[in-house]
Amino acid sequence: MNSMTMFERLFFQALRIRLVEECIIDLYPSDVIQSPVHLSIGQEAVAVGACHSLRHRDLMFCTYRSHAFYLAKGGSLNEMFAELYGKVTGCARGKAGSMHLAAPDVGLMGTSAVVASTIPHAVGAALAAKRLNKAQVVVGVFGDGATEEGVYHESLNFAALHGLPVIFLCENNGLAVHSSQKTRQHYDILGHAQSYGLPVYAISEGYDFVKVAETMSEVITHVRTIQGPAFVEIQTFRYKEHVGPGEDFSCGYRDVEDCQSWKQQDPLERFPDLVKAFRPIIMQEIDAAVHFAERSPFPSIEELLCDVV
Repeated sequence: MNSMTMFERLFFQALRIRLVEECIIDLYPSDVIQSPVHLSIGQEAVAVGACHSLRHRDLMFCTYRSHAFYLAKGGSLNEMFAELYGKVTGCARGKAGSMHLAAPDVGLMGTSAVVASTIPHAVGAALAAKRLNKAQVVVGVFGDGATEEGVYHESLNFAALHGLPVIFLCENNGLAVHSSQKTRQHYDILGHAQSYGLPVYAISEGYDFVKVAETMSEVITHVRTIQGPAFVEIQTFRYKEHVGPGEDFSCGYRDVEDCQSWKQQDPLERFPDLVKAFRPIIMQEIDAAVHFAERSPFPSIEELLCDVV
């Protein structure tokens, strides 16, 4: 990895995420995976680019579409598969499933199925970091649909008012389940964030992990230096249905042509030779993680009330 170019390193990380999720698609019909899955296929560049310049002690709070961010931030693949299998060796001891992954040892502080719920958690962590002089940057990841929630507006206001070191990262795939952004919102996301006095950054090429990484490096340096908030909106595109392993273009709410247009720009689609070179290494790791999950035990009855508050 050390001898790779930046493009190759990011390509490897993005391909690893995609192959992990393609493995999940293959496993899902067998019912060994114990929870619904929201796949990030097509959106990998956002996660690997966003995490590229973060340190382990920097914190990240994410949505239920969390596999990509969990892996990009450094979460254990063995523990992730074990969690999907509902096994006690999982990152949440088999109780959380796909939508509630966490790896606090590398700064992935938790994901949630409740829309916008992790945004105030990120703001609270940034407040604590500032008061305790921890020199941390905190990233709160959310979709465009979360900007319609009241707690989102409260969080932006509070972070701007108190000058907190938090990056609001909007992963905008233009959809809230099956509803397009234009049918839900009569405001501009970046313009609204800017009205709170936040510096804003826009990345339309959400397939380009180098562009995402370079822009996020600039944003992270800015937030780390001034100890104040910033806002980033990244346009992206999910290839699979909202929840589950299948296609949904027959549902009529989006066009397959838009997907094909995005894929023409997707490096994981455009560089098959790199895919061929990296695939065997990644698949060896994935196979080992699946084997780890398969041979791990389910939680015992004694686990039922452990860690329950």
